[in-house]
Amino acid sequence: MLIRILLLGSGGREHALLWKLAQSDLVDHIYVCPGNGGTSGEPKASNLDLPASDFPKLVQWAVANEITLVVPGPEQPLVDGVEFYFRKVGIPVFGPSALAARMEGSKAFSKAFMARHSIPTAKFRVFSSSEVDQAVQYVQTCGYKVVLKASGLAAGKGVLIPETIEEAVAGLREIMIANVFGAAGSEVVVEELLIGPEVSVLAFSDGYTIVPLPAAQDHKRIGEGDVGLNTGGMGAYAPAPVATSAILSKIMTESLRPTIDGMRKEGFPFVGLLFTGFMLTESGPKVLEYNVRFGDPETEALMLLLREDVDLAAVLLMYQACAEHRLDSVQVATRPGYAVSVVLASQGYPGSYAKGEKIHVGELPSGVVVFHAGTSKSGEDIVSSGGRVLAVTAHAPTLQQALDTVYAGVDKVTFDGKTYRRDIAHRALTAAAQGTSKGLTYAQAGVSVDNGNSLVEAIKPYVRSTRRPGADGEIGGFGGVFDLKATGYKDPVLVSGTDGVGTKLAVAVELGIHDFVGIDLVAMSVNDLLVQGAEPLYFLDYYGCSVLDVATAGEVVKGIAEGCRQAGCALIGGETAEMPGMYKTGLDLRPPKNTICIDVALLGDYDLAGFAVGAVERHLMLPRADIAPGDILLGLSASGPHSNGFSLIRKIISISGLSYSSPCPWDGGVTLGRALLEPTRIYIKQVLPAVHAGLLKGMSHITGGGFIENIPRVLPKGIGCFIDASAWNLPPIWRFIMKHGGVEPLEMARTFNNGIGLVIVVSGNQVEEAVRSLETAGDARVYKIGEVTLKSGVEMRNLEAWG
Repeated sequence: MLIRILLLGSGGREHALLWKLAQSDLVDHIYVCPGNGGTSGEPKASNLDLPASDFPKLVQWAVANEITLVVPGPEQPLVDGVEFYFRKVGIPVFGPSALAARMEGSKAFSKAFMARHSIPTAKFRVFSSSEVDQAVQYVQTCGYKVVLKASGLAAGKGVLIPETIEEAVAGLREIMIANVFGAAGSEVVVEELLIGPEVSVLAFSDGYTIVPLPAAQDHKRIGEGDVGLNTGGMGAYAPAPVATSAILSKIMTESLRPTIDGMRKEGFPFVGLLFTGFMLTESGPKVLEYNVRFGDPETEALMLLLREDVDLAAVLLMYQACAEHRLDSVQVATRPGYAVSVVLASQGYPGSYAKGEKIHVGELPSGVVVFHAGTSKSGEDIVSSGGRVLAVTAHAPTLQQALDTVYAGVDKVTFDGKTYRRDIAHRALTAAAQGTSKGLTYAQAGVSVDNGNSLVEAIKPYVRSTRRPGADGEIGGFGGVFDLKATGYKDPVLVSGTDGVGTKLAVAVELGIHDFVGIDLVAMSVNDLLVQGAEPLYFLDYYGCSVLDVATAGEVVKGIAEGCRQAGCALIGGETAEMPGMYKTGLDLRPPKNTICIDVALLGDYDLAGFAVGAVERHLMLPRADIAPGDILLGLSASGPHSNGFSLIRKIISISGLSYSSPCPWDGGVTLGRALLEPTRIYIKQVLPAVHAGLLKGMSHITGGGFIENIPRVLPKGIGCFIDASAWNLPPIWRFIMKHGGVEPLEMARTFNNGIGLVIVVSGNQVEEAVRSLETAGDARVYKIGEVTLKSGVEMRNLEAWG
């Protein structure tokens, strides 16, 4: 069955889409509403004189005329919900729902979306129109040049790029007080000015599959050399050589894929053409903005790049591609070479300009197509009726040939006041002329040596605070130095341990609380030294990330230093590894104090590892060989989950109906996330005096594996123990985990610490003395929880007490 298409719009983009759609054998007729002076002259096409914003009337007409597919060109109908009106009567629309169209309709919304889904973009703040003073203060104190963007739709002109702070302040007052962009400026996005080449990537999507077209490069400024006022676009070319295959791969994996997946997961899947603007910064591509429709003038060039056998109607049609989630079955191939589009504008654009100027198009060179934009018919003549009048477009094997051809076509078009840029694609030509003389830098690979140096300076005070005999507390050399002789040991044995924090890090990253996991990192290693009777002497850390954020890493090291102070060991060195692409990058949405505005900085996942070394006099090493049945097990209370079992804890939280920002069910004074992040208890200072007094036979650090896996590691072969689960009150966090996860008591005993972080073996006749020493030296509560037995393994008794 042949199809009928209703194409909404009147610009060069719509003429270019019409030109390609009309080549399809599937198409019977295309109605363009309202169209322009060129669209009605295309085969299979006619203009439709109906108000394009009156959706009920358009739907009525479409039903009566058996329209098969609606293709909105501009963004306004999509933002206003045109897709819903036609979907109600069963007519598919190539374009997103109104919910999905918010990605273009509200820059504040789209920037917050990027933050939620860790999509690289510029730092930004959002201000409402009533917050002029706060916005002014921000641009005066933020420390970087800014771009001012009206959050709403402003016909592609709602962006100001001030050169000075004074211009920025004036721009804010124009948008927020003088309302130069109307309602679009009710919110203003103030973002960091990014530096680098800009590219546009247009990609088809059915909500799952993504098919990008070649990257294009637009020319927004009215004047040659990219000077003057911003316009809707004065020309474009594709493919842009600056968008290498490596860059396009990063764009797909770091931006486009997370965008399409994120929209689907949030309940507003994107079906249509997503047009994303990128700045190619030294640290990688960053999203400038989203558009939810074909770009103009990029579309004019891209239509000429599509291979002749690409049936655009089949790609757009619901039953064959996007709306049926079968885009991967449709071919969207491009032909070799380059396409260039040069916009011919009216004199005075983007300001006031004359209309009604008669247009004459002579005989065009082969390979040139003229798409109409701001034109209309006046009798037998075609006259100008808008700022951007025509888009002269050409395709050729090389970029230079395409430019020569397109400008030859420009010369064949005449009208009074014809204005155009003669330097379209100048960036590509300049880069080609310079060749590869400019070498790459480490920063361009995504590694900032300056940030690394800044971190070292920032953490030096924390490191110095951990000084102890044997270590001077200075860092910066190739290796950490520790003087064992200065500690006074007579016959020392060195004990080492290494560990991480596990998926507790994911909670820390989500909440933006990073110092507690630094304490955890130290605790996990030094508590392992303690069970062998060792005093921790020094500690080294490893911090790995894709993008080094000095503030985040500094907070982690601050926590590590606190852990070292609690353990009495020195932080003598570490490694910070910035590895672009190894970890997920993201955004920090923490609001600054005393403001409701969003402040965003590029952060992301990171990983930690720690390495500790301790010493123990040879005769005090644990466990002792005389552990025997009848010995008593003491338990020292834990501070919380410590750093184990978080994979299961996070899973249970995800199905509980709560979030990390919810009030904690067992402690209303804090959030659930904050309660879970309570640092691991460090037992060194509480337990070492009892070790040195010879009161302890052995110890077990209760980490992953709980009682059942950890206690046998300290017992001689052939003997075991029992644990009395009623000997202490199960903390409320574990009752919450049991209830919401349906976790059986025995599974709890083999997975979590259940409130006991350290188990100590003492002789029956030294229990009272050991308890007295432990209670005197520290805050952890001491419980008598079990006994060593002849039966191997761990017997859990009275588990019903946890029910």
